[in-house]
Amino acid sequence: MAINNDAGDHGEQYLHKRSNASVQGLERIDVVDEADQDRVELARAGKKQVLKRNFGLVSMTGFSCGLMCTWEGMLTAFVLGFENGGPAGLVYQLLVAWAGTLSVFIVMGELSSMVPTAGGQYHWVSILAPPSSKRFLSYVTGWLTVAGWVAALAATSFFVSSLILTLIVQNNPSYTPQNWQGTLLFWAILMVSVTTNTIFSSALPVIEVMVLILHILGFFATIIPLITLAKHGSAADVFTTFRNTGGWSTTALSFFVGLQGNANAFIGTDGAVHMSEEIKGASRNVPRAMILSTIINGVLAFAMLIAILFCAGNIDAASNESQYPFIPILANGLESNAGATVLTSLVIVLQMCASIGCLAASSRMIWSFARDRGVPGWSRLSQVNTRTTIPLLGIAVVTAIAALLGFVNLGSTTAFNDIISLTLEGLFTSYLVACCLLLYRRVRGEIGERSNVDDLDGSTAAAAQTKPYSWGPWHVPGIWGTLNNILAIAYLVIVCFFSFWPTQTPVKAADMNYSQTVWGAVVILSLLYYFIWAKKWYQGPLVEVELLQALD
Repeated sequence: MAINNDAGDHGEQYLHKRSNASVQGLERIDVVDEADQDRVELARAGKKQVLKRNFGLVSMTGFSCGLMCTWEGMLTAFVLGFENGGPAGLVYQLLVAWAGTLSVFIVMGELSSMVPTAGGQYHWVSILAPPSSKRFLSYVTGWLTVAGWVAALAATSFFVSSLILTLIVQNNPSYTPQNWQGTLLFWAILMVSVTTNTIFSSALPVIEVMVLILHILGFFATIIPLITLAKHGSAADVFTTFRNTGGWSTTALSFFVGLQGNANAFIGTDGAVHMSEEIKGASRNVPRAMILSTIINGVLAFAMLIAILFCAGNIDAASNESQYPFIPILANGLESNAGATVLTSLVIVLQMCASIGCLAASSRMIWSFARDRGVPGWSRLSQVNTRTTIPLLGIAVVTAIAALLGFVNLGSTTAFNDIISLTLEGLFTSYLVACCLLLYRRVRGEIGERSNVDDLDGSTAAAAQTKPYSWGPWHVPGIWGTLNNILAIAYLVIVCFFSFWPTQTPVKAADMNYSQTVWGAVVILSLLYYFIWAKKWYQGPLVEVELLQALD
């Protein structure tokens, strides 16, 4: 994204075309002489290259697919949609969530193509927001994104530990899991993620390609025996049967309450954004990876959902039998507890891979926010290990916060679940702010085309600056881009609104959805910290590098 000299104040100056005058303390990069176009793109955002670009399109698609883990997540989270929507509701909820997610990440892809930095949402907000509010909006957006990703790491790791305990119960019904056992397993999963992200960090791209292969092969390994061996229900039961177990006033309202279950299954796509500074051709490949992973995961999740609904038998009985009904559904369909154990173990491995990806993305996010002085201890958190070129302290801090949340589970699993529900609310509200601001600039006609980076000499660069902002090499042009932007905002508003609702009425204290309290607490605490301390030094994304362009 480029900005002309009339576009704003100091927070936008790093995107201006600069003269050859030196800027004290800044690294200088010449567009004409610099062969590394990723370095040039990053310099446009005012940032210097410090992380190694080890990822390509395939490995980043694997990273994003593994983070989303949609068909696996749908297996474990379909109960909410079944209770509030029924079989037919689940099918149409998934289609809505898939289309909505694709729309959102087309917009996110446009933004990441304009400014391909690890900061993502808060960086874009700082650039697009009006000068009077950009620092404030950027700061809150940054905190919501950090909190959302830390919660995602905790949620994914705890989910794996919970699946392991449930699988033990499936094979030994007399066993009663204890909270402390779940917490110990939770910490063990975190340690596996830390080990992979530190000792084996250089192999992470290869690991993510293997995750992509396992993700797809695991789908076929699960669905083929299920649809072959299990008894099948009728199409009418699957596509026309709605339920309103939550006791809502209308079936339509019940449908939207249940939508958040399928929306959760697509969380994690923006992990690619926060790895932008580690992927080659980021301005093109980050959007492509997000769109490809959304399409792949949507296809796999839809097929798996149809298979489960046709082969499930009595879902109510399975729900009463297990915390995760898909396990007894597999056992009954295959007529083999051993077969169900093997397939569930495959889901556990893939979800563990998602935890590894969560730690990578969340550590890059907190590192990026720290280098712009957005979090306490930013001077230390912004450091990158010179040997491994990864933010080791960022990994340690994110892991420590997630591990501390495990103590909450010792007292109350319900309270722990309320905290980690911040994953959806934190991330989706950060998307919403960025998407709204892009639409604001879009409808005002303030975004123009930009010449190819390779051709940005003096004359083409001047032509590229005819509007305050310019698109990256990947975007949806014209009215179609605007309509998609509106659709993305509408979807985010709906999901965010209903994510704060309880799952049933009448509401009791034990059934209450306290996620709005957790979300509100994060916003209030970030505001207090901002006005008391951070306002003194947080100025938005800092300028670290000077981009020189030849002038006529």
